[in-house]
Order: sequence, then C-alpha cells, then structure tokens
Amino acid sequence: MKLTGSIRARLILGAAVVLLAFLAGAGLAVQQAHADSVRTARFDRLQSTVYLLLAAAELDASGGLTMPLSLAEPRLSLPASGLYANITNPSQREEWQSPSTLSMQVPFPRKLAAGEWRFDELERDGRGYLAAAFGVKWGEGRTQPLTFSVVEDKAAYSLELSHFHRTLWSWLGGAGVVLLLTQTVLLGWGLAPLRRVAREIRRIETGRQARVEEQYPAEIAGLTDNLNALIEQERARQTRYKDALGDLAHSLKTPLAVLRGALADPASLAETVEQQVARMDGIVQHQLGRAAASGAARFAPPLQLQPVLRRILESLGKVYADKGMDFQLDCPDKLLWRMDEGDAFEVFGNLLDNAAKWAKGRVRVQAQTQGKSLLVTIEDDGPGFSDPDAALQRGVRLDERVPGHGIGLTVVADIVGAHGGQLELSRGEWGGGLVRVVLKLA
Repeated sequence: MKLTGSIRARLILGAAVVLLAFLAGAGLAVQQAHADSVRTARFDRLQSTVYLLLAAAELDASGGLTMPLSLAEPRLSLPASGLYANITNPSQREEWQSPSTLSMQVPFPRKLAAGEWRFDELERDGRGYLAAAFGVKWGEGRTQPLTFSVVEDKAAYSLELSHFHRTLWSWLGGAGVVLLLTQTVLLGWGLAPLRRVAREIRRIETGRQARVEEQYPAEIAGLTDNLNALIEQERARQTRYKDALGDLAHSLKTPLAVLRGALADPASLAETVEQQVARMDGIVQHQLGRAAASGAARFAPPLQLQPVLRRILESLGKVYADKGMDFQLDCPDKLLWRMDEGDAFEVFGNLLDNAAKWAKGRVRVQAQTQGKSLLVTIEDDGPGFSDPDAALQRGVRLDERVPGHGIGLTVVADIVGAHGGQLELSRGEWGGGLVRVVLKLA
C-alpha cells in the first residue's frame, strides 16, 4: 500500500506517529514524576530514621556517645537488613554503627557542618545505596559536630521503579494499540463515502450509470455536484456536435439538389451556384456556431467582460467608420463572469454587429449583474425589429438590403440557450432595436 496513493494509509501513519510521540512523552513524564516521588519518599523515610537516632542518642558525663541496645527501627538491629546507621564523633574519634552493618562495608557520609543535611546516592562494590546525613553540634565546648547517617540498600528502590516502569509501559502500549485499532476502524467508516464515490465513478466509466446518484456528506457533496455538472456539460457538448453534424448533412441536401438540377440549365448555372454557395456558407456557419458553443462554463475561469466589449466596439468602429457611429459602453471595470471567451465574442460580436448594421448613428451596450444572473442590453437607433420572432429564425433576413446570411441571431440564441440563458428582442428608448441577454450562473 503506497503512502502517496492512499489517504487512509497516510492518516493511519500520521495518527500512529502522533500517538507514539504522545504516549512516549506522557510515559516519560509519568515515569520521571514517579521516580522523583519515590526518591523523595525514600529520603523522607531516611530523614525520619535520622530523627529517631537523634532521639535515642545520649552523651554520658564524659561527653561520650551512648546508644540504646534496642532501637525504634527494627531493621537497624537485624544484620544485612538493608538499612544501616552510623554516628561519628570526630572530637573523641569514636563511631557508632547499627547492628545491621555487621560484616558489611557500607559507605557513610562523614564530617557535615552543624545543621547541614545531605541526601546522596552512593555506590560501593557494585551496590547502590540511598543515604541521608545530618550534622549536629551537641554538648558544651564541642568543636566538631556529630554526624548522624542512615543508608538504605538501593535494591528495593530500583525494584519498585522497575516494576512500575514495566506496568506503565505495558498499559501505555496496550492503550496505544487499542487506540490505533479504534482509529483505523473510525477512518474506514469516515472514508467510506469516498469509496462509494469511486465505485459510482467506475460504473459511470463502464456505462452502467449515468451520473453520481447517492447522497453524500456535506464535505464531498460539492465534489459530487461538480462531477455531475461536468458529466452533463460533456454530454451536452457531444449532443451538440452530433446534432450539428446531423443537421448540417440534412440542411445541405436541398442546396446540393438545386445545384444538381442547375446543371441542366447552363444559362442560369453561375447565378444558381452563387446563390446556393452563399446559402451553404450560411448553413455551415450556423451549424459550426451551434457545435462550438461551450455551454455553461461552470469550470471556466472568470472572464473580465469590459475588455471583450471594448475590443468588439473598437473593431466595429473601424468597420463602420463611414457611418460615424457613436458607440456607448456602460460596463463596470471589474465585472467578471464565468464564460468561455470565444462564446463571449461570438454572442456580443454578432449582436453588436447586427445593431451597427441597422443603426443610424448610435449603439449603446450596458452590462450588469442581477443576483446570480448577468444582464447585457444592446440598443440602437435603427428601425427596430418588425418581427422579433422571425428575426430568431435561421436564414430569415428582415431587410434584404442589409448584407448577411440571416443566421447571426440564431447562432447567438443557440449559444445563449446552451448557457441556460434567454435572448429577448424588443423596441428601445431610441425607437430602434433592443436586445436583452440574460445569462444564468452555472
């Protein structure tokens, strides 16, 4: 299972690393805290034993140290019990050791200042010890203090720590395994919708399904909606290509039949050929326009509309320079719309060219957004549309004196329809034609 190809593997590995780091950090912190606590408790017990020795110790009339035969701590009376005591009296060079030190070589701290405590971890002959010592200045005229020392074998301390460490890491390891298994199950459950999407896409690829049909969580619902939109857009494009080719073949039959019949009349052949070639050119342009319409460009980058309209108007200004046209543009600089640039030039180029052909001298174009729609209005001061419905029919020209094939508005209508929009023709304020193009947000 490659990590780069599996979200589940990545999440499991990431969770395992984080969990391992967390458990290791927590375990080390607990282990250290426990060790410090046990160490402190041991030294507190040793300190208490030192106080017991202080309570039991006495000085005789000559200043010598005397200790009772029976001590309050029983282990000090048992040989090799693991707890050992020692009192040194440097002024008289005497030393008292508890019976438990019999035949033992125990390292005792020596010569502490009066009132000084010392807690150490000592070692001798490979054995470890915990030691607590206290310096006491006792008696009149004594120049050097007595040193009370209590030492405990470290074996019990080490055994307690070792047992706790084994228990701690066993529980943490078991908890880590349980958490990791639980997280693996939860990840499998959480990623199940993605696996269902993958299965649906495979069924779509094999033709067993037309679109993504199941309901999915909000996090991936947008993905499935976009997939469906992409599938529908591609099918619509294929349908347009297929229909355009079929219509093109059907539409060319009549001109070809006329040309074939004209061969029998050589006198009118040239005129007939010219007419039918122009007719076929119009048919081809119309069908190519239908096929090339991109449709609702949901996945196209936003197009800045003002530069497109300005370029079209600049070109038309050169084409109709002899008419001295007054082109007026009202479009916000930052107006953006998701639309294929080719479709934009085709739609607005045809409409503005048509307006310029009919206009006496003025053409105005306005563009604005209204909610989730784009509204573009094009108005001229020409004669207007005598029959708006007829103007949208392929090959119909309202005035034969104006050059053209009569297919421009029908191509525009096809492209606008592919965008889920509307094309409306009416009469404007100037008395001429008014075209309203409404495009819906994909």
